[in-house]
Amino acid sequence: MRCVDTGGARLCVETFGDPADPTILLVHGASASMLWWDEELCELLTAGGRHVVRYDNRDTGRSTAYPPGRPGYTMRDMALDAIGILDGLGVGAAHLVGRSMAGGIVTVAAAEHPARVATLTLVTTTPGLPGLPPMSPAFLDFTSSGPDPADPAAVVEFIVGLMRVYGGGSPYFDEPAVRRLAERDVARTADIASCLVNHFVIDTGAAGPHLLAGLRAPTLVVHGEHDPVFPLEHGTALRDAIPGASLLVLPEAGHELPRALWPLFTAAVLEHTARPLP
Repeated sequence: MRCVDTGGARLCVETFGDPADPTILLVHGASASMLWWDEELCELLTAGGRHVVRYDNRDTGRSTAYPPGRPGYTMRDMALDAIGILDGLGVGAAHLVGRSMAGGIVTVAAAEHPARVATLTLVTTTPGLPGLPPMSPAFLDFTSSGPDPADPAAVVEFIVGLMRVYGGGSPYFDEPAVRRLAERDVARTADIASCLVNHFVIDTGAAGPHLLAGLRAPTLVVHGEHDPVFPLEHGTALRDAIPGASLLVLPEAGHELPRALWPLFTAAVLEHTARPLP
């Protein structure tokens, strides 16, 4: 791992594979560090001839943290972070993969820096259009209150419970594996209190449906069949809003990317990113 100074923050970055191969930049969503892009998943992508980069967003993992409830950045800044990481690694253009909230991050990056984004893959995210189905009551009830950030064990239990709810009743939930990952994540996070709240109060105005029709990067939308956060209609609407986009539905999955479906996911991403870099 190494740190990259993007000009606005110092971010913890890890790379896999040969830098001479086409780069896939993995960007995770709200409150999630790079660890939630599992190392084995990264290695499956490198086995397909890709140079894979994952990193801790601001307020996650070992990256720059801000006071709880007072993030000193916006979603546009987070999009600039993605471009800044490419700069720091000497990568001209890359394939960007954004998951959940990071769908907005990479969409802004593609819209405002099109020469740097070869393709987009948008995983379990939303176009933000009116009239789409709401989040499930189970998800809203669970997230209506959070753990005491001063109690690491309580934070781990909260994360495990959240991932169970994310599954939406899918058959893929692996509690021991999730618990191990949550324990690692909590132990390495610079400021848990900031991690739990700051992404939910940032200014997201740079993103939104107004960007979608103008995207020129070839786009793959990946969505869980039973996503309780953004029901599948969000994925189909996102596909329809982006010119030429395609949709991969993850069978029986929720707001997750379960290990059992990694072969399906990686095959689709490798095929999607096989096109030449600009």
